Amino acid sequence: MNRGSSAASCPPSLPADGHDSRSECRRVCSNCRKVLRQEKKIRVSLPLTRGPSAFIPEKEVMQANSLNERMHLLVEEYSISGRLDNITQVMSLHTQYLESFLRSQFYMLRMDGPLPLPYRHYIAIMAAARHQCFYLINMHVDEFLKTGGIPEWLNGLEYVPQRLKNLNEINKLLAHRPWLVTKEHIQKLVKTGENNWSLPELVHAVVLLAHYHALASFVFGSGINPERDLNTSNGYRLISVNSFCVCDLANDNNIENASLTSNNFGISDSLSELEALMNRMRRLQEEKEDEEASQEEMNTRFEKEKTESLLVVTEAFDDEILSIADVSRYIEDPGFGYKDFARRGEEHLPTFRAQDYTWENHGFSLVNRLYSDIGHLLDEKFRMVYNLTYNTMATHEDVDTTMLRRALFNYVHCMFGIRYDDYDYGEVNQLLERSLKVYIKTVTCYPERTTKRMYDSYWRQFKHSEKVHVNLLLMEARMQAELLYALRAITRHLT
Repeated sequence: MNRGSSAASCPPSLPADGHDSRSECRRVCSNCRKVLRQEKKIRVSLPLTRGPSAFIPEKEVMQANSLNERMHLLVEEYSISGRLDNITQVMSLHTQYLESFLRSQFYMLRMDGPLPLPYRHYIAIMAAARHQCFYLINMHVDEFLKTGGIPEWLNGLEYVPQRLKNLNEINKLLAHRPWLVTKEHIQKLVKTGENNWSLPELVHAVVLLAHYHALASFVFGSGINPERDLNTSNGYRLISVNSFCVCDLANDNNIENASLTSNNFGISDSLSELEALMNRMRRLQEEKEDEEASQEEMNTRFEKEKTESLLVVTEAFDDEILSIADVSRYIEDPGFGYKDFARRGEEHLPTFRAQDYTWENHGFSLVNRLYSDIGHLLDEKFRMVYNLTYNTMATHEDVDTTMLRRALFNYVHCMFGIRYDDYDYGEVNQLLERSLKVYIKTVTCYPERTTKRMYDSYWRQFKHSEKVHVNLLLMEARMQAELLYALRAITRHLT
């Protein structure tokens, strides 16, 4: 993501208590940059939209929450902050999944584990900073201080212990190009003298990094709003940050954008769009029953899908979005970002064949051995989101959505260079329209660029709860991809 000078910037340093008293830091699209360049002293201030999400009508989330007694019990038992935060409210549209999510997050942040509690929250801050996710940064700034963290550390990485600073490289690679993680990165961390990490500590850190990189995708993909009137222990007010610009919000996020409303995004009539998708699913199922593609053909289709993914997103990002707030204090090399796996130039990286290193047969046992029980919790969460279904699609009932869920999950892994030999990637092209591919790649690879227009542009007849389900699938597919690369590198280090 390009970074440039901004007319309205937040200060690079914090007061002694580690908190910024300013309430507003904003993102600006290129349409507004001309104005900002002319008026150097402008500050951009947006009214917050109501409810936990800027993308989902407040009444829809509130109605679901009011009927959800189980959610309130889960919050009491597993909430880190002790309150019903906006992420939880949106996730509560899928209570079964929410329970798995809260249990695993509570375990990695609060239960017995290799890392001290303040370290866990600082690592969460470092991970969220890779995507400029102020919602998560501020949440964990507060929790860091509540758990006894040293306020001075919040002034930047130069104030933290060297061993924490040493996580910068793996944080950067996992967030943006996890296929570059090697056993040499692991060896460097575990063999650095007095600043070394034990393997259990490193696995705990890697799980936290992957969790918060992926959660940032969910935050931006679901338009999670900043918390309102949060009475934190230190009186800190969360920075208000939304992933759309002032011009977007002023027009109810419905500004016409040729790149997002063109025929590239499929059938204009959303009802016809739904029926077309249903027909494609039926046809694919019939073809699968009649004749299976050869292994050679499946290989060709994967390579084609991987190459075509290069063309997704770039056409939709004519607007250069830049962040006004500075989070570079928590990261190094802020300009480092996602680069398409297929466009690897001289790196000659082989495709990660999922059958050679699977979560079920390899990653699960390793992570469970080095960080007791977290493997079971993560496995439950992965299985839950992958198998979650209500057998509905928009207005249709009794629909088997397995094919669609698998296409979503595998498309994310495809963008990270992970291939399943037994999967026909031709299904991805048949089931995922261009607007949905743009959305998936943005949420997964450049989440801070997600806008409401992208969210609205796909599956226009589907319920918001179904789109939240999509975001849960994207989040978990991304987390699993990062873990597979990191755990494979640890396995190679051990062998």
